Amino acid sequence: MSAKADPARAGQPGASTSLDAYLPDHGNGGYQVTHYDLDLVYRVGPGRLEGRARITAVATQALSRFSLDFSGLRSTKVTINGKPVRHAQRGRKLHITPNRSLPDGGRFTIEVRYMGSPAPIPSHWGEIGWDYLDDGVIVASQPIGAPSWFPCNDHPSSKATYRIAVSVASPYLVVATGVLESKQSAASTTTWEFRLSQPTPTYLVSVQIGRYAEYSFATVPMMHAAVPARLAVPFEHDFGRQPRMLVEFERMFGPYPFEQYGVVVVDAELDAPIEAQSLSIFGSNHVDGVRGSERLVAHELAHQWFGNSLTVAEWRHIWLNEGFANYAEWLWSEVSGGAAADVHAMRAWRQLSELPQDLRIGDPGTRHLFDDRVYLRGAVTLHALRLRLGDDAFFALLRVWTSAHRHGNVTTADFTALAQRHTPWPLTELFANWLNSPILPAFPRRTPGADR
Repeated sequence: MSAKADPARAGQPGASTSLDAYLPDHGNGGYQVTHYDLDLVYRVGPGRLEGRARITAVATQALSRFSLDFSGLRSTKVTINGKPVRHAQRGRKLHITPNRSLPDGGRFTIEVRYMGSPAPIPSHWGEIGWDYLDDGVIVASQPIGAPSWFPCNDHPSSKATYRIAVSVASPYLVVATGVLESKQSAASTTTWEFRLSQPTPTYLVSVQIGRYAEYSFATVPMMHAAVPARLAVPFEHDFGRQPRMLVEFERMFGPYPFEQYGVVVVDAELDAPIEAQSLSIFGSNHVDGVRGSERLVAHELAHQWFGNSLTVAEWRHIWLNEGFANYAEWLWSEVSGGAAADVHAMRAWRQLSELPQDLRIGDPGTRHLFDDRVYLRGAVTLHALRLRLGDDAFFALLRVWTSAHRHGNVTTADFTALAQRHTPWPLTELFANWLNSPILPAFPRRTPGADR
């Protein structure tokens, strides 16, 4: 894994280092977080947040100092194992100096109390993180927004479990990643407590606050939704095939990797849906009563396997998230009466052929993480692989892929090596052409002898 030293601490004993060449200012080395325990009190009107984050971690080297990612809010007290310690905020980092060096392998607990008005973090891709609706909150953290609302080790390879408690005025409904454990009201405030037991990276943790009506899918108790009341009827139609979608994806990808799946439709238009662990967030414009956004419903559900359970070890492997989710759109079309994946792949290939041939999707660069070509060419890459392997071997590969790396981190090399074990046909040239060359290969054809 690539690692770049934080310039503010490079060469100092016990210094932490960043974990990612694409986003060197995010992520911190020297320790591994195992659990976040968050207590949040939020006032919607003034947009004020008071938080307490208790972070359990294990040192992976002796630490005389370390840092957390934290942006826009003010820390008021920091302790390690209950003892106050020195801390300072510089830029988007909270720098912490233990009273004595933490030993390699030692477990410790950091507690940070903080307050302020959260604001999204500016980036190449717009403002990311805790943001405001006309009457509520939307959190969209991919890839760098988590530090806008809690101190954390903000890198996809740093996966931990969570407890999240959010206290808000009682008219508001709260949905967060994880399973709702309790809901307690006192006076005019309600506290919602959630548990997320599966290892989760910070960018996939989310909180949504709004005046929503709750919706449940009668045939699948593990599915739930929160929707503006005025959209309840068209929502029921537009998302009505989601239970069947889950059945089909489990057949193709293996068992659903979490305890439940939630959908929130916010009362605002969004350019694109937002993924979170066991939760997807859509805009009001994605509910039109005619299933006009059903491909996006499939895309976000597929992310629960590809991106959420299997999370990239570094951001340069992003095609493993987006190419797979995009291909799932085509697979859903294929099994639900729409166009075959081959038709979608040809359309995508033609679209790609008209775009600049200057991007290697296996390493697209920071500014192009979410370029349409990563999504489309990633999906066509998988279609090319399917045609080379044949359907039986291809879907067997997907099920082994999701099982072998369940709740872990993955790389392109992991996938290509596993794929090669599923066929006698050599795959080196296929992956080199589709992932590592900027020039678009010819449209893929089925390998003679590959099964259907």
